[in-house]
Amino acid sequence: MDIALVTCRELPTFEVDDRPLFRALALRGAKVHHPAWDAAVDWSAYDGVVVRTTWDYWTRGPEFAAWLDRVASHPRLGNPVDVLRWSLDKRYLRQLQALGVPIADTEWIAPGELPDLGALLARRGWHRAFLKPAFGASASGTMRFDADADGLAAATSHLAAHGRDVTTLLQPYLESVETFGELSAIFFAGAYSHGVRKVPRPGDFRVQDDHGGTDAPYAFDEAERRLAIAVLDAARQVLGRQEPFLYARVDLLRDAGGGLVLTELELVEPSLFFRHAPAAADHMADVVVRWVREGRVGG
Repeated sequence: MDIALVTCRELPTFEVDDRPLFRALALRGAKVHHPAWDAAVDWSAYDGVVVRTTWDYWTRGPEFAAWLDRVASHPRLGNPVDVLRWSLDKRYLRQLQALGVPIADTEWIAPGELPDLGALLARRGWHRAFLKPAFGASASGTMRFDADADGLAAATSHLAAHGRDVTTLLQPYLESVETFGELSAIFFAGAYSHGVRKVPRPGDFRVQDDHGGTDAPYAFDEAERRLAIAVLDAARQVLGRQEPFLYARVDLLRDAGGGLVLTELELVEPSLFFRHAPAAADHMADVVVRWVREGRVGG
């Protein structure tokens, strides 16, 4: 069994979190390969192709889209191409919200649009706000700003520079990210595996470890877990999908009222934090091997 865990050419040296998965697959008789997504390889030579650390995709959007076209016909591509394409653009949040998933209050700014941010914030009653591109990763193109003259001028310049070709989300800045942090619920084949809490370094809002953030295990309570499952159910409904996703990460923040809101549903190349759950790599390896052998993700 030859399984490709797809990566990128210049993977950061700090990325070692998937190594338990490599070992778990090898123990199940799989030969694990690590081709870059843009490598000149015959993808049909692999029994299974799992997108893992393609972390430069957002800097090369058209090329990554072309690669997805090339591998779309592979019978064992996890997650499938329609799921990957959908998850790449955060406008999916609008679809999930329509099905009852809570998200942060959002103004959707079309590509190239440059609205009066001051007027928008005043109408919403937001004193601090956040800009985030619908296509991006690792906090790229994000900005927090205050609703004063300097903050609005800086945000307008930021939007002009970063929002030319992509939809931008304008949201209230959720202060809880700096104290409580962001929660991530990780699922394999629709089953909850483990939870993580990510906290930025003091004074920052970016929770990723490459920006100085830290992370630790987090025990999701029953209500939190039900919300994460509801997010996945809504996504499958939008996509018309009966089977669960091969892997998924549900990212949540607390809003000003203390409730949890969805920030992202990661179905492309999320960090899965195997380091915080010793059994998780075995769980995912079992799911992947069954999927390759039997052609089903299961539940």
